[in-house]
Amino acid sequence: MRNVFYLLSIILLPCITALTYVWHDFIFIFLIFWGLFVIGMYNIFQKRRTILRNFPLLAYFRYFAELIRPEVYQYFIESNENGKPISREDRSVVYQRAKKTLDTLPWGTKKDIYANDYQWLAHSLRAKTLDNHDLRIIIGNEQCEQPYNASILNISAMSFGALSQEAVMAMNWGAKIGNFMQNTGEGGVTEYHFKHGGDLTWQIGTAYFGTRTIDGNFDPNIFKEKSRHPSIKMIEIKLSQGAKPGHGGILPADKLTEEIAAIRGVPLGQDVLSPPAHSAFSTPIELLEYIQLLRNLSGGKPIGFKLCLGMRSDFFAICKAMLKTNIYPDFITLDGGEGGTGAAPIEFSNFVGTPLNYAIPFVYSTLVGLNLKKHIKIIASGKITTAFDVVSKIALGADLCNSARGMMLATGCIMSLQCNNNKCPTGVTSQNPKYRYGLVVKEKYMKVTNYHIGTMKTVAELIGAAGLDSTEELTPHHIHYRMNEVNHTTYDEHHYYFKPGELLELDKSDLIPKNCPSSVTSLLKLWKESMAERFI
Repeated sequence: MRNVFYLLSIILLPCITALTYVWHDFIFIFLIFWGLFVIGMYNIFQKRRTILRNFPLLAYFRYFAELIRPEVYQYFIESNENGKPISREDRSVVYQRAKKTLDTLPWGTKKDIYANDYQWLAHSLRAKTLDNHDLRIIIGNEQCEQPYNASILNISAMSFGALSQEAVMAMNWGAKIGNFMQNTGEGGVTEYHFKHGGDLTWQIGTAYFGTRTIDGNFDPNIFKEKSRHPSIKMIEIKLSQGAKPGHGGILPADKLTEEIAAIRGVPLGQDVLSPPAHSAFSTPIELLEYIQLLRNLSGGKPIGFKLCLGMRSDFFAICKAMLKTNIYPDFITLDGGEGGTGAAPIEFSNFVGTPLNYAIPFVYSTLVGLNLKKHIKIIASGKITTAFDVVSKIALGADLCNSARGMMLATGCIMSLQCNNNKCPTGVTSQNPKYRYGLVVKEKYMKVTNYHIGTMKTVAELIGAAGLDSTEELTPHHIHYRMNEVNHTTYDEHHYYFKPGELLELDKSDLIPKNCPSSVTSLLKLWKESMAERFI
């Protein structure tokens, strides 16, 4: 039976040949059957593909089904809630706000509010109305000469190369009109980032693209010249990212154009792989010294670093280096293990990196317990698309948020999951001119602005519903978390938060107090083992 389709074409071939000889109108059918016969014979004798060898023609139906499977699932099968990595409901909210169309919900929630992991905001009976939706926060401590007044929602790190030039320009123009910030990603600063004058965070990755020597090391002279551009408001040192922590960046060769290769200073025709670690520093103290170097070279602009939390002792070591050197980053960007990317090994995306809702409480609590939080702002990044995402992350301990996929959707992304093969049908993540053609910057930039405005308006409404005046008043107590069928808790009960200076006081004792929770006891052991002079 597995060869019946091919055998049928062979049996009918002589009949079709005879009919074609008599009636020339059959020539088209004749060519089809002869084509099927040749393809079938070739597949029977080829040795590379087992399924084609065993099913010479029928196997092509399988390949076709595999080809259209993502689209069939997205458009015909998935519900509003089960789409991955971003649900259809969340995608729809982004599209509706970007287009300024109706973004309300009829007939109540479709979520299972009794499911494990369900979260909700505790509202107040003294709810308020906030007139100002432009919620902002100052980034820059006493060691910074040019603090930046940032929106609490900005564009997360995405490089030119991962994004098309049209997408970069649309987002930058949208950021300019909406008065928020765009992170350049590790691919370097380009003319497309400067074209419309939007505020920028310049990300410096492990390959130092755009500020590197011929042999790939950091070049302070190039950095000094570029970092003083007025559009560059902050500099971010990328230690790791949520989608592939400990791996380094990947730009597939298919997406590497001559222009991108020139900007990054790399050869054409091969994947662009960033090293997994920096060469400019190798210890926690050296990291802090590098931060101070960049601060001096940039003229005192805010300097921070981005990481996906891994070994907690590594973060402790950085904090000990801060205490030892009295050098403080102005901000720390926390990327969750759920963070996105255009290309990453599946094992890294699925199984490496701490999820954001666990990383934020740890980092925030540690900084508070060491009296360091007053110097440092925390930026949360990782699967943030809705106003509740923003509110919940800030309640956990973040000060502001970055969104990549939300901004991509606002720019026109349809989540076709083609980011890594240069075939993005909307041109957002493609370098192919035939796909980029469809992305018109003048039509898309305002949608980026609209999405930001709509989300900020809803954030203001949410914190007003909680009876608060600003996001700075949000605490872990405002977010409830369902643990199982019968129990729920607030985030301050679910995670241990150190009191100001508490970790410093506990560190002075040679013994770990007996009344400490077991989670704190394990943290204290890690704290005492960590060293400012090295990463473990």
